Amino acid sequence: MSWESWWRRRSPFSRIFEEMERMMRELDEMFSRSFEELEREVPRNLIRERKTDRGYIREVGPIVYGYSITIGPDGKPIIREFGNIKPGRRPEIVEVTETREPLVDVYEEEDVVKVVAEVPGVEKKDINLNATERKLIISVDNPERKYYKEVDLPVEVDPQSAKATYKNGVLEVVLKKAGRDKGVKVNIE
Repeated sequence: MSWESWWRRRSPFSRIFEEMERMMRELDEMFSRSFEELEREVPRNLIRERKTDRGYIREVGPIVYGYSITIGPDGKPIIREFGNIKPGRRPEIVEVTETREPLVDVYEEEDVVKVVAEVPGVEKKDINLNATERKLIISVDNPERKYYKEVDLPVEVDPQSAKATYKNGVLEVVLKKAGRDKGVKVNIE
């Protein structure tokens, strides 16, 4: 009889170790199933394969999720999510899309409303802006990155007055308050 077989038979710890091994196998199987499900639900253009000296590697992503918490004027917290992961129909399911929702901050000043959005990795020419009296729509659709966000503005603005700048991945749009015109395309300076 080997030392290992004697240990497994005689030791009260052997059952504990066997149970731990069983639990680890189950956990490994659960993770494998979860990754297979995620891979089936991820949009195809977020999955890439590349050849290395050790064979092919499958990469998934980018998958981005984040949130920002601020305190509103009424003293209540405001939670804003961004990224390309959205809650699904059931709480345990999430949807991964190829379109990211950028992190956006809206500042109301005396005469203007400023919208600042993080849209890194794109060229100025790829950004499309559309403004109405109460909404600013930011969209980017190029082969590398896709962004989309409809920003509700806190007050009515003049869409014709919109001025936009883009530098180092940060888009800033300034709109004068109190306009009555319908939506217009906004050019980036």
